Amino acid sequence: MVQKTRKQQDKIRIIMLGGVRENGKNIYAVEVNSDIFILDCGIKYPENEMLGVDVVIPDFSYIQDNIDRVAGIFLTHGHADAIGALPYLITKHDIPVFGSQLTVELAKITVKSAKGGNKFNDFHVIDENTAIDFDNATVSFFKTTHSIPGSLGVVIKTPAGQIVYTGDFKFDQAAAPLYQTDFARLAQIGTEPVLALLADSANAESPYPNTSENDIGKYVLELFEYHAGRIIVASVASNIVRIQQVLDAAAHTGRKVILTGRDLAKIVRTALRLKLLQLPQPDILVPVKDIKKYDDHQIVILETGRSGEPLKSLQKMATNQHRTVHIHQGDLVFISTTPSYAMETTVAKTKDMIYRAGGEVKAISDDLHASGHAYKSDLQLLLNLLHPEYLVPVQGEYRLLNAHAEIAEQAGMPADHIFLTKIGDVLAYDKHGMHLSQAVTAGNTMIDGLGVGDIGNIVLRDRKMLADDGIFIAVVSIDRRKKKVVSSPKVTARGFVYMKANRDLMAESADIVRNAVQKDLDNKELDWSNLKQNMREKLSHYLFEQTKRHPVILPVIMEVKPHRTARRTTPAKRKEPAAKAPAANEGASNES
Repeated sequence: MVQKTRKQQDKIRIIMLGGVRENGKNIYAVEVNSDIFILDCGIKYPENEMLGVDVVIPDFSYIQDNIDRVAGIFLTHGHADAIGALPYLITKHDIPVFGSQLTVELAKITVKSAKGGNKFNDFHVIDENTAIDFDNATVSFFKTTHSIPGSLGVVIKTPAGQIVYTGDFKFDQAAAPLYQTDFARLAQIGTEPVLALLADSANAESPYPNTSENDIGKYVLELFEYHAGRIIVASVASNIVRIQQVLDAAAHTGRKVILTGRDLAKIVRTALRLKLLQLPQPDILVPVKDIKKYDDHQIVILETGRSGEPLKSLQKMATNQHRTVHIHQGDLVFISTTPSYAMETTVAKTKDMIYRAGGEVKAISDDLHASGHAYKSDLQLLLNLLHPEYLVPVQGEYRLLNAHAEIAEQAGMPADHIFLTKIGDVLAYDKHGMHLSQAVTAGNTMIDGLGVGDIGNIVLRDRKMLADDGIFIAVVSIDRRKKKVVSSPKVTARGFVYMKANRDLMAESADIVRNAVQKDLDNKELDWSNLKQNMREKLSHYLFEQTKRHPVILPVIMEVKPHRTARRTTPAKRKEPAAKAPAANEGASNES
């Protein structure tokens, strides 16, 4: 019997549970024999066609089916695209969570805000010097530069080589010490074989170098010095570097800073406690309730909105729907985040609202190439430092993954060693090398209010139809025993046509319903589902013929049951006593 080598025996797989061919929702799994390592656990914000959906989280089916094998969740940083989905997983399953001090604190805030989150406390703080030994692998970390302190990349050392995951990163030679990349550590990782590199692709299309955060800080200060009125800064709540720049610029120009939004206040308190954020003046932060105590030129409002997403909150401010802040003439709104392509329509709509309210808009993307993600030259340098055998571009839509692949090919990597994956794909490594294997169940789980996963494609389709062409309701009452329609059907519409101006259409629709139902009632066998389906089909055909629209048609059938007439028992009349005959002298005059 031939003995297999250790390398042949080791089972290594990389599983794409999210974060590829999409913006956000980063989550990847690495299998090393019996152990599973989860890399990040993020959300993404809904696309325009996801009507009414609040956020989108990964489908956790694969993790739930293999929960006993999961060694831990390893977080790269504290943004929602890396930690936002944690409550939906770890409140149901006790999985250890590892991250830097700030990342863990932000993860705790996220988890404890969810139902049942207070019970979970299996968090472990690590740093760039930590190495954790598991049965089949060793997990270590390295410092990266991003818009939030405590950002780390992850290295999983397996018997077949290292698997490196960058998380969100960029290279900034002028970054403050708190945000600096550990280039020496990266070079040291590259001295040992790197089997696969999972690297950030979110900015791979940009040929321009990122503007240094030092230069962005100067830009923010110039903006504050230029504007004489009130300033509203829209930012992501967890963008600590931007918050620090706003605080510094406000102090320099003699302004107070007002925080709006609970997410932002919690994150700022946490960053201050960990000394990752410094107040340039002890009294620079003032509560939002004191906003009227200051003139416009004395304040800066820093807002982030729900879940740290600023645009919806700005729209409320522009339309006087915000609880405390209304945009008015002379306000400058500084959008300090670079929106994704999917959000460009929303950004344009928000800007229009602000201008109509009397404000002025300045977006950082108008003047600077500001991004927390690596551009072309950064990705080339990373490849040269690590020399990976295989590259798996992650974190981005397909065109971004493809741009990353082209950069790698230009750097000399063979095309067949680069994998452009989709959600659910599995990369398996064996004696023949790395190759695509059988996919796993993966995808989107949509969150709407308190509902988790109860919004699927059919519900979204119905919502889109309602938004596009409205709803048409037909109510008909029938007597099943007599097999006839009892009264004229009632038809009504919402979001379809103006009923008063379309009386003929509504009357004809009622006749169509009556005739269709009566025809079905004349049949010997009455099938309720067929009855409704026929109503729906006849109406749909007629309404489309008349309007070229497809409203959602809701047929309602009410069965009228004949009332039993109770036998009335007429009570016998009470026998009146016979009248007495008058006495002889009754009625006579009383004369003397």
